[in-house]
Amino acid sequence: MHQVTAIVIGAGDRGARAYAPYALDNMHEVKIVGVADPNMERRRSFAEAFGLPESQQYDSWEAILGEKRMADAAIVCTQDRMHYEPTLRALELGYHVLLEKPMSPEPKECVEMELAAKRHNRLLTICHVLRYTPFWTAMKREIERGAIGDIISIQLNENVGNMHMSHSFVRGNWRNSDQSSPMILQKSCHDMDILAYLMNEPCVRLNSFGSLMHFHEGNKPEGAPARCIEGCPAEAGCQYHAPRYYLGEGIGWARKITDDYTKEGIVKALWEGPYGKCVYQTDNNVVDHQVVNMEFASGATAMFSMCGFTHDNTRIVQVMGTKGDIRGNMEDDGFVIHDFVTKEERTIKVHTPETGHGGGDSGIVRAFLQEVRSFGQSGSAGESLSSASVSVRSHLMAFAAEKSRLNGGQAIDLQAMYDELAGQPSA
Repeated sequence: MHQVTAIVIGAGDRGARAYAPYALDNMHEVKIVGVADPNMERRRSFAEAFGLPESQQYDSWEAILGEKRMADAAIVCTQDRMHYEPTLRALELGYHVLLEKPMSPEPKECVEMELAAKRHNRLLTICHVLRYTPFWTAMKREIERGAIGDIISIQLNENVGNMHMSHSFVRGNWRNSDQSSPMILQKSCHDMDILAYLMNEPCVRLNSFGSLMHFHEGNKPEGAPARCIEGCPAEAGCQYHAPRYYLGEGIGWARKITDDYTKEGIVKALWEGPYGKCVYQTDNNVVDHQVVNMEFASGATAMFSMCGFTHDNTRIVQVMGTKGDIRGNMEDDGFVIHDFVTKEERTIKVHTPETGHGGGDSGIVRAFLQEVRSFGQSGSAGESLSSASVSVRSHLMAFAAEKSRLNGGQAIDLQAMYDELAGQPSA
């Protein structure tokens, strides 16, 4: 088996903990030969884990993507608004690229990256990891074999979980769309993509509603300080009290707020960083709930609901077809198929690996490496399961949903939106 070489651009949570570790467990498949990150501690920690000398450590994407290509593939895991330039440069140099989602917060940049991959005849695979999980793979297989006939409608709920919501989208990196992306794109482009994956046909129009209803200063408890650790009179009745959470049941999340995992290090981060702030007094502006209604080419419909006020962190789905329906919850590692004709009820249980996103993180890396090796043998790019061409369409569903939400639920035509971005005249 040909060992693929790869560089990692962005050694944060997704780069260092989600995708790169595959190389440690599968050294015969891939070798990491370079890392770029402006944070010296993260860079050195990554280099130590992967045995990289000083000469293979870089403080910027510009430095690692110099004049010559140094590997077969580039894994780009920078922040959302830093995807575009390194991706274009990597493609230009001849790298195959595995790009963390979302592609970009700018619709036009997404389309330009898709076209650049085609122009340079390189793979550009987007990390829509749910497509690579046993749960969604098994469901797709049952739909394709005709287990429920033709799909009429799908309902998909994303239960974000109240503490995940407060950590990532109120206090964390994705709290403000001006700095990262709208919630429907950053968190729920996974869901737009899974709906497109199950339907296997274009979404033609949609509309959306949602708002930031709870996490704002209007709901601040009386006398609440800017930081929970300063002493809050509402501490006993607030589930979001930062010291109680990050030093207690949420201590596993501490690795995301500081590089010093001692209790002293966590306390320091709560005093100095964004994760210690009162959830009602941050600069967050992304929605805490949103719904999207979609119509697909055949006339089939889908309804998606994202909500940050749930006790669990999972996705719940119902796929309704002409001959049966499917109901599943990702937390249950399985789903139930009901046959309208035989009245039979069949339960499909899947084995979920321990890696992140229900096995999707390792699954997409494995598939990407196979595609890189096959590309070398065949000499043609082809389309991966989550190629840029595929992903742009589901990204546009998210962009259209946000546009609709901001315009009072106006219906948005997806093809017209794509044609405008790609510079093509509408039919």
